Amino acid sequence: MHNNYHAELNLLWGAIILEELARLGVQHVCMAPGSRSTPLTLAASQQQKLKQHLHFDERGLAFYALGLAKASRAPVAIITTSGTAVANLYPAIVEAWLTQVPLIVLSGDRPPELIGCGANQAIVQPAIFANYAKRVDLPTPDLHIPAKVLLSSIDEAVANLSGPLHINCMYREPLYPQQLLKPLHDPLPLALQLYRDAAQSWLSDARPYIQFAKAQFAQLPTKDALSRFVHGKGVIIAGTLDADEQPEQLVALANKLGWPLLTDAQSQLRQHPAAIGNIDQLLQQPHAKSLLQQADRVLLFGGRLLSKRLINYLAEQSWHSYWQVLPQQQRLDPSHNAKQVIMAELSQISELDWPRSSSAHWALPLVTQNEALEQLFSQQIDHSSFGEAQVVRQIARTRPGSQQLFIGNSLPVRLYDMFAPISSTPATTYTNRGASGIDGLIATSCGIAAHQGKPTTLVIGDVSALHDLNSLALARQANSPLVIVILNNDGGSIFNILPVPDDQVRQRYYRLGHGLEFGYGSAMFGLPYNQVDDLTGFVEAYEDALDYAGASVIEVKVAANQASDQIAAIGQWVRQS
Repeated sequence: MHNNYHAELNLLWGAIILEELARLGVQHVCMAPGSRSTPLTLAASQQQKLKQHLHFDERGLAFYALGLAKASRAPVAIITTSGTAVANLYPAIVEAWLTQVPLIVLSGDRPPELIGCGANQAIVQPAIFANYAKRVDLPTPDLHIPAKVLLSSIDEAVANLSGPLHINCMYREPLYPQQLLKPLHDPLPLALQLYRDAAQSWLSDARPYIQFAKAQFAQLPTKDALSRFVHGKGVIIAGTLDADEQPEQLVALANKLGWPLLTDAQSQLRQHPAAIGNIDQLLQQPHAKSLLQQADRVLLFGGRLLSKRLINYLAEQSWHSYWQVLPQQQRLDPSHNAKQVIMAELSQISELDWPRSSSAHWALPLVTQNEALEQLFSQQIDHSSFGEAQVVRQIARTRPGSQQLFIGNSLPVRLYDMFAPISSTPATTYTNRGASGIDGLIATSCGIAAHQGKPTTLVIGDVSALHDLNSLALARQANSPLVIVILNNDGGSIFNILPVPDDQVRQRYYRLGHGLEFGYGSAMFGLPYNQVDDLTGFVEAYEDALDYAGASVIEVKVAANQASDQIAAIGQWVRQS
């Protein structure tokens, strides 16, 4: 092939890849600028089926894509250029791998002859993500490699995708065609026209080239197995669950069995009035813990529990029967308990013909104890001095059911888990609790907000916000309410509740107080900003922000030890009650 056609063939391959990804369910493509990824970028600019998102920072871009994938429950494509641009995706890829979120990285790369010879911006990109992503290493575009080979490679890799996929795309120069074509439709040089015509049956269709069936689940428990399992005192635990899994079905299941439903902060049921939401605190209340220790059966939906007390409860009990329900095969149990893992959708299990437990309502006192804690929190938090837990509870009860809530690591999500109020219509909640990093939280929330434009609130600590400050450039693109609430306690106050043996060491090496505020940073990105230091001011600012069609920042100023002192005081009250 004449060298002049290299750019056109590169572009044609890029167009084929993106068209097939769109047919496979991809709705969004996220792009950072770069030259070596030009065939992919130009193809994306002509692709009408994919919504495009642009950002200058690959790390923030990847977390933005993570948020889009969480909200859409569909794979999201990321286009980057070569070199360290690809490496900047790593933190988000790790998080996506741990939480089984499908991200598809399309990285532009140098051809083989430019690797390992000192060529500019050339690193070894195949397998750069190690075990954190599936990989497809494409050769440089070549007329001798039929389009059907390219299509079948993509189809097999994306089918039943439950985590990141890295498609490395090597391109030879020239990268820029003489004119911007729609290579799947516009006239091409004869050799390329014949190449494209060989895929005419695919072009004239709207389906993927190869259509893989959805992976099937294992056999469901028999009616006899269900009868044996419920013959005793049991608990149902709702771990990390997506709103689309309809976790509210577990409320009906708990009522049918007569077993208590214990909920994690990430279950979508933490604030449900029919659930035992305050389980983290109840497990340090002597009467409640003594009652829960009578359980000998557990039915766990999902995994990745936040509360260490709940994790320890699962580890310390001598379970007669331990069932865990997961949508895909995973080992999600840091305590390594013996168990039966059932690979099924939540709805498949909840809709089974469950008999009523022989020990129905054995833990009924938990309901009263759970409600008593809510009254304690109201007294000791809502009607006490201004602080972080008070703000988290206020957010969780404001306009419930009409907004999305993204809760940041590491103190905010623990405050929500410990103290969230009961609500009849709680918000849909999101977290990044795979690797539980503090990086990319602003970007992830922006991606969540962008998918359908639903009102969204991010609750984030000050160190996390500093870590991802340039993602405020993504926030300024929002055209629906996106409220970024920064809890500024001047450092990493999570370390106040950890057993660091010396306070001077804690302050110097862990908390890292910075003395910074976020007003000028918000102004730099053109975002409305409020700083508050009392509940009345916060409520007014928050209500205004939820009515604003765009992103805004509310900085909550609190003392460095406010939250940790309050957690300790409430814990003492709970243990003595």
